[in-house]
Amino acid sequence: MRLKYFLAAVALVIGADAAIAQTFPTRTVRIIVPFSAGGANDGVARAVAERLAKKWGQSVVVENRPGGATTIGTRAVIDSEPDGHTLLFTSSSTFVVTPHTTKITFDPMKDLEPIIMAASIAPAMAIGNNIPAKTVPELIAYAKANPGKLTYASAGRGTYSHVAIEHFKKMAGIDMVHVPYSGTSKALTDMLGGRIDVYMVAIAVFKDLEKSGKLKIAAMGTQDRHPDRPDLPTIGEAVPGYAIDVWFGFSAPAKTPALVLDKVHKDVAEILSDPEFVNGFVKPQGFTVPKLSRVQFAKHLREDYKLWETMVENAGMKKQP
Repeated sequence: MRLKYFLAAVALVIGADAAIAQTFPTRTVRIIVPFSAGGANDGVARAVAERLAKKWGQSVVVENRPGGATTIGTRAVIDSEPDGHTLLFTSSSTFVVTPHTTKITFDPMKDLEPIIMAASIAPAMAIGNNIPAKTVPELIAYAKANPGKLTYASAGRGTYSHVAIEHFKKMAGIDMVHVPYSGTSKALTDMLGGRIDVYMVAIAVFKDLEKSGKLKIAAMGTQDRHPDRPDLPTIGEAVPGYAIDVWFGFSAPAKTPALVLDKVHKDVAEILSDPEFVNGFVKPQGFTVPKLSRVQFAKHLREDYKLWETMVENAGMKKQP
């Protein structure tokens, strides 16, 4: 008898979740980006949101909530109703970097449900025109000749752009001063103004500035040279063993119905595989679109978590309040 009631209860839950998935979304969907406007992740979020709104027939709005090494925006999503109407769009920092660098009151690996990896980005190291170095070997030599005088920007303490340079400093045996920002726009403004010497984010952020001669792209942070910029060496060519993997993706609060997660995954995947979107937006930005299932994305998260944990430890970084 108990089994009968249990199965009936399970059937009711499954039926309720299916009903929610069939009607989702029923109102405006918020996509929270835990970075300031103007960065590469913000651009991807807005491009996808525009197409989701057309597909769903509902408003899909992007809200920028920067700060706290992505914890402010992330916390807002975790605390929201787990029904799919509030989604998080963030870089890998939130899941695999911040937990190792920042004291937080939540666990993104448990409090969020991964939905889809939307884009794998190509991080590049740029050097300001206020210093003579143009390449990674020249930067290392200049830094060693001027210890502690160079500055580098990040999108906030504990973000991948922070850990990536700390990891580079350790491997290259140099010293540079960290200057954290709440996002990309202000960091670029200060870099062009000569107050920041080095910055590492998606290469798309630097492309137009490089063309206009306002900064220099020294190298790629990826394992291999970028297919669209084979002229650019990797940092690993000057610092053997250096390579980082950075991506953007969607997630939702824990306990969001699996059928809703599946629907969001399916609809976003269709947008990301649309040739018009790929050729008009993805490729010009230097992104690639990994075609991972929800299960594969979750597995990738766990592997990345261990990788960045090791990088943080090797860099000698301690958790910040």
